[in-house]
Amino acid sequence: MEIKNGHKHFSTSHIMRTLLLWTFLLLCDFENHVVVTGNSANLSVSTQDLTVQKGEMGRFWLRSKVELGEEAEVNLFSDYPMKAAAQPKVIIPKNTTDQKVHVNISGVGVGSCNIKLNSSSEELGNLSGVFVRVQVVHSEALSIIIIIVGWIYFAAWSVSFYPQVILNFRRKSVVGLNFDFLGYNITGFIAYSCFNIGLYWIEPVWDEYQKLHPYGVNPVLLNDVFFSIHAVILCTITILQALIYDRGGQKVSWVCKIILILAWVFIIICLVITAASKQTVLNWLDFLYMFSYVKLAVTLIKYMPQAYMNYRRKSTDGWSIGNVLLDFTGGAFSLLQMFLLAYNNNDWASIFGDPTKFGLGVFSIAFDILFIIQHYVLYRNHDPEHRYPEINEKASLINNKTREKNGISSSMGSGEFEGIDPDN
Repeated sequence: MEIKNGHKHFSTSHIMRTLLLWTFLLLCDFENHVVVTGNSANLSVSTQDLTVQKGEMGRFWLRSKVELGEEAEVNLFSDYPMKAAAQPKVIIPKNTTDQKVHVNISGVGVGSCNIKLNSSSEELGNLSGVFVRVQVVHSEALSIIIIIVGWIYFAAWSVSFYPQVILNFRRKSVVGLNFDFLGYNITGFIAYSCFNIGLYWIEPVWDEYQKLHPYGVNPVLLNDVFFSIHAVILCTITILQALIYDRGGQKVSWVCKIILILAWVFIIICLVITAASKQTVLNWLDFLYMFSYVKLAVTLIKYMPQAYMNYRRKSTDGWSIGNVLLDFTGGAFSLLQMFLLAYNNNDWASIFGDPTKFGLGVFSIAFDILFIIQHYVLYRNHDPEHRYPEINEKASLINNKTREKNGISSSMGSGEFEGIDPDN
């Protein structure tokens, strides 16, 4: 940080260090909250998610939050015994809150189930909200590989924004980068960020989700929130570059403007309905899902203008191939993880039961392949044929008017002056 003229100026490295520290603290805070409790229960469980390999044993522990006046018997049962089985009961000791009581779980068949608890002890309270989700898998080693694959595509997608920013900076130009793509891209990621932040951090929204999915896990993780916010920041930087660098007369098309206006009008209308109806027509969770629909719609169309622009110019000059390669890597590893998860969890419905998510992944990869073919095959080493179409058109009009002003018809060809000696 530097101080100039009484004002504080933060360097890029300082901002990056602050951002990384903030992210680290969030991750630490997230990891520290590993003990899960029911809303009105005096019983804690060590984890709410347990992974067990088929044919193996796993376990979690229970611990009383209050000193009991007498021992309490806790009954455990599986809602799907063909997937995982729990020992039928355990005894919670009295006069202590330190002793952990271990519960053994056996993996019977690949799939998922919930281990639920109940007790006649009034001291333990209502245990209906205390449960453990058990996922029985083919291989725990494969589960580790799936996590690694997930971090690979997260890293690839996060870094994919930088090659275009760097290319623009080096060229001091955004000619070749389609402005409709920029508009669609930032709209999609703003919508995605709103959905992630709402479902991850806003408690009333999470309460609504739990009502619909009482044994479900939050589909939004901290890295999803970080990725979407990071994407909005990089998209904003790219748009700022488009405002200050040479853009060759490019502008956002009317089609794009209309689509984006309609998207945000749709969001505003949904917001008014949610607020005015006091959540009787749409609740806040439903409202957040509207953002996800906008994101899905934008993803379907955002690459089309860039692909068409490359076709018109017969060149990919100005469109970073690094961005495309990293996006392709992220998409490929994302699909790989989906298939590995489906196999390891015996849950093929997670792929083919959600054709939207799977289809969007394939759709994005298909456009990445198209861009790769354009760059390395169709337009390799091609100079753009229409580098500044708007500027060329304006220049032609100016030249015509200048020649007319000088008494020279703009339709007169250069051949009409051949043979004229200027000295005669």
